[in-house]
Amino acid sequence: MLLHFPWCSQVQLTTVAKKKKNQENLPEGMSRRQAKLAARAAERAKLQKDPRPFDGFAMEADLIALQEFVPSAHFVADVKDAEHKISIVTVLPGAVAALRRSEEDGGEAFVALQTQRRGDNPNRDLAFALNWVKQAEPGQSLEVGVADGTEPALADILNKDAASEITVAQDFAWWLTEENRNNPQIAATLQRANESVLPSERVEADIKGAAWWIDPSDKAHIRWVRQEGEEELLNALARLHAAGELHLGEGSKFAGVFRTHGILVPVWDLDRSRESASWKEGLEALDPKIAEALAKDAPLTADEQKAKQTIQSREVTIR
Repeated sequence: MLLHFPWCSQVQLTTVAKKKKNQENLPEGMSRRQAKLAARAAERAKLQKDPRPFDGFAMEADLIALQEFVPSAHFVADVKDAEHKISIVTVLPGAVAALRRSEEDGGEAFVALQTQRRGDNPNRDLAFALNWVKQAEPGQSLEVGVADGTEPALADILNKDAASEITVAQDFAWWLTEENRNNPQIAATLQRANESVLPSERVEADIKGAAWWIDPSDKAHIRWVRQEGEEELLNALARLHAAGELHLGEGSKFAGVFRTHGILVPVWDLDRSRESASWKEGLEALDPKIAEALAKDAPLTADEQKAKQTIQSREVTIR
């Protein structure tokens, strides 16, 4: 005869629960509580700001430029295992993060670097949007592309060694197919967007980084996205500034620097009557001087230190 004890099932359950706890796959040397804390810390680390988000990518300088100050440009991205064409662009209609055209319009996909909302990690936001659009159905769009920790590492989805050709545009006609441009309502919206575009060009020169020319109207500028360490480049610029060599030739004046994405971007004011390509020679003449100044390890002289302070006083941080 079986005897029933009301407390027996509770004792059995407690014993089983303890056994399950003891059988959990915990990291060696960690208690259950320590493992939980470590897991939470790892999750937080996934969302912490990367000091230099596109470091190691061949297109680091241009990715920064397209995200921060180029109005209208795009390039075909080398996305791993993508089954349809994906382009990385400056901005999309409505400042959405990504979209895929309908099958009737070709099914091409686009991911924007300038969006209505950004997280603290541009590389992770980009990975999130690329991963989404790679799997998106024709006609779908992604309004907000802020990383949530589920995205792959950017280097696992975007070929970091690819150096794609960038198409620079002076309008947003590339937003639409030929048929859609003939729609009067869409054409009016496009016209309003086009009015916001400032003339911009990438200066094709044999230099480190990427130089972008832009003309806001009163004076033109060159923004040279360099990829050296911030402090090292700042010291090099100070040495050249003190020597009177920090220029791109006649009609140029060094204006200052801004910090973004973990690097420095020197800026020059320019004679706007000259075409963008005409600054190629000046950039190529200054590039080896910067390299030479970077190679110096002697302490800054008094004049160079003063020049450094002058540059820092004009410094602006974007991100």
